[in-house]
Amino acid sequence: MTLYHLRIIERLWGSRKFASFLMATLPSTLVIPPLVLTVLRPLTFSHLNVLPPGPTPLIFALLAQYHATIPTVYKYRVLVSSSPTEAFTFSDKSLVYLLAAQLAISSLPGSLIAAAVGWLVGVAWRRDIGPEIWTSWRVPTWIAGGKRDRGGDFEQLRRRLEGEGRGAGSAVEGVDGDVRRRGLGSGILDQFRGTF
Repeated sequence: MTLYHLRIIERLWGSRKFASFLMATLPSTLVIPPLVLTVLRPLTFSHLNVLPPGPTPLIFALLAQYHATIPTVYKYRVLVSSSPTEAFTFSDKSLVYLLAAQLAISSLPGSLIAAAVGWLVGVAWRRDIGPEIWTSWRVPTWIAGGKRDRGGDFEQLRRRLEGEGRGAGSAVEGVDGDVRRRGLGSGILDQFRGTF
């Protein structure tokens, strides 16, 4: 459910930047939590020895981008008692944070470590703290689902169509002998000239 709500980041950034973010932060979110765990494990007498499986750090890195990028649209209050002063204020983003909090505390303390590392990696990426490759490298367009540059194909098709249309009156010859295309209005008028 959290990933469903975070899809707005991809729509906002575009597929290429979103994929670049995931690929740039993936090594950090995969390597740093086990390193933190190996440092904390002897200090806690082997109490911290389990990390939860799954992309928890990557989700929290995305959640940091969601927090910084997406504005709050509306806020609402939920009354706890009959007194209007005793109320909780929520926003439209509260559900996303509630689901993320549930993920962070699902397998304490390892899931909290993974969530904290993910959030810190996301904030570091946002503030350009870290390796320069995070912000300078981009996924190639063809990997992110973009289309390759087909300008040559369209140019060849345009020339062929102009060559076929010269006999039909779609182009006029200019003063210097160069061929220029007729406008849309002339093309429409040519359709009706022979009918009256």
